[in-house]
Amino acid sequence: MTPTPTLERWPAANGLASIEEAVAAFSLLRDFFEGAIIVDAQTRITWMDKRYRELLKLAPDFDPIGMPVEDIIPHSLLRRVVETGRPILLDIMNFDDRQFVVCRIPLKDAAGAVEGAIGFVFYDNVDYLAPILDKFEALQKQLTRAQAALTRERQTKYSLSSFIGQSEAIKELKAMVRRFALRDGAALILGETGTGKELLAHAIHQQSDRADGPFVAVNMAAVPEALLEAEFFGVAPGAYTGAEKKARQGKFELAHGGTLFLDEIGDMPLGIQAKFLRVLQEGEIEALGSNTVKKIDVRIIAATSQDLEAKIADKSFRADLYYRVAVLTVHVPPLRERREDMALLCETLLEQTMRAADQRGWVITPEAVALLQDHAWPGNVRELRNVLERAAALAPSEVMDAGVIRRALPPGGRPGLPRQGLANAMADTERQAILDALQATGGQKSAAALRLGVSRSQFYEKLKRHNIGL
Repeated sequence: MTPTPTLERWPAANGLASIEEAVAAFSLLRDFFEGAIIVDAQTRITWMDKRYRELLKLAPDFDPIGMPVEDIIPHSLLRRVVETGRPILLDIMNFDDRQFVVCRIPLKDAAGAVEGAIGFVFYDNVDYLAPILDKFEALQKQLTRAQAALTRERQTKYSLSSFIGQSEAIKELKAMVRRFALRDGAALILGETGTGKELLAHAIHQQSDRADGPFVAVNMAAVPEALLEAEFFGVAPGAYTGAEKKARQGKFELAHGGTLFLDEIGDMPLGIQAKFLRVLQEGEIEALGSNTVKKIDVRIIAATSQDLEAKIADKSFRADLYYRVAVLTVHVPPLRERREDMALLCETLLEQTMRAADQRGWVITPEAVALLQDHAWPGNVRELRNVLERAAALAPSEVMDAGVIRRALPPGGRPGLPRQGLANAMADTERQAILDALQATGGQKSAAALRLGVSRSQFYEKLKRHNIGL
């Protein structure tokens, strides 16, 4: 039977040779605490000093020895100390309408088995801790602000209404995005640079069931290859020389419960593609330098302006990874294929363009819009924004006419050509591309649409427009 820990047994349990040494130790500590209590392995009270009895306002003839500690001190955590064998070195304990600053330490025998615990009351008033509590509160406020700022950064910045356009191509695109948002499969957004692929990724996340979760975006082209594994999978403490002592979360873990957006996935090095594929298949990650596997719940949305099928053909992109991320595919039309949206785009972008304090707002003339519609727009909406900002700097007033736009357009962009001539040239080029795709796919319309990077419905609309029948 395990002996009951008392003040007489406390020396042996804690390396003191005699009761005299225990008394001497208590005498030394007496100036640093206001009361003490000892419990056994069943957390029954075996000893309580007079000062603690006075703090608890126990009657002089009341004997608490043998009673469960919670019967006398309802909020005591000595039971937790006994059960875990771990001390609670500093805590604030409520008792009636008062608060005590306490310390709790397990009592162990020579073999290391827990046979009880001892508790000290350092202060009978938390005012003594005011400087520490004030500092803690200040640090807590700083942490809360930092976490709130980080949460805001990981939320979506755009909605589907941010994607400007009223053309049939854009209406169809938005309808497709709404449908895809309701599903939880991986999505691949294809389109030329500057078409708004990241904006659509934000919109898909915002309209999905994961809208309350984080949205973490990574540009694959901006991360050095040597850092990619640590960036996405995290780093265990001390994984390599110079590594932090604390674990560093990777992008997959940060995006848990939400969406991970991989911009320019075509630039992902071949060496890490296999590990990405395993994460998508198994839903598990393993931090660099760790042997622990963590489950993650992340939706992948990828985007690229590259021809992934060509990269698969030249062995620079894995076909199995492509089929994993291209479960739901969105094709974003370039600006030259939705010229009817030009006036609306100009109106929206000019509202965001700086103007002089005495200007009421920018006005763009129909002739200027027509000139913009004639431009080839290799940089799409991003290039249009750049041209309008340049025009704003050149314009002598708030009116942007064709002369100002002509000066703002970059050389070689085909401005000034007759609109009908440019339209015919582009129509002929598009018609020939469709015929070539149909010939290459043996007349298979779905395969031809995929080859051209357009949706099936867009492809049929183009067949009708160019009077191509099979």
